[in-house]
Amino acid sequence: MTAIHLRPATSADSEYCFQLHKAAMGAYVTAIWDWDEQAQRDFHARVFTPDRWQIITVDGTEAGMLHVEHRPTETYLARIELHPDHQGRGIGGRLIRGLLHQARRQGRDLTLDVLAVNQRAQALYRRLGLHEVNRHGENNIKIRMSTKPPRPGQIHGS
Repeated sequence: MTAIHLRPATSADSEYCFQLHKAAMGAYVTAIWDWDEQAQRDFHARVFTPDRWQIITVDGTEAGMLHVEHRPTETYLARIELHPDHQGRGIGGRLIRGLLHQARRQGRDLTLDVLAVNQRAQALYRRLGLHEVNRHGENNIKIRMSTKPPRPGQIHGS
């Protein structure tokens, strides 16, 4: 069985995380905004928080990153990115199932946002039991998904 571990990110992981983001999310970013290398580097410099991020390792090799926020009423999956070489192997599903189990134990819902153009991730989240709650962002580019089922009439507008 594949050994999946998490280790705390450090400031030395900044370039790895940027290159990971480019490999894992570049096509989606390009589809929405076009990839502007400097704009993406500036964005990364603003959001990279090694004290909150974890590096995913698979059999001892860096494979991705995870950022989870434990909020008072929910567990928020702020970001999960796997390098394309490690996608489609059940790694993301295993990590998210662990978060789902932890959230249930704590009496919380698991909530996340996914880009509307990222159909593959949406399909995974649905298979794991998350529901679309609403769409938001400029031109509804993001979909909020949660283990808490949406209220009637809640989807497609927030």
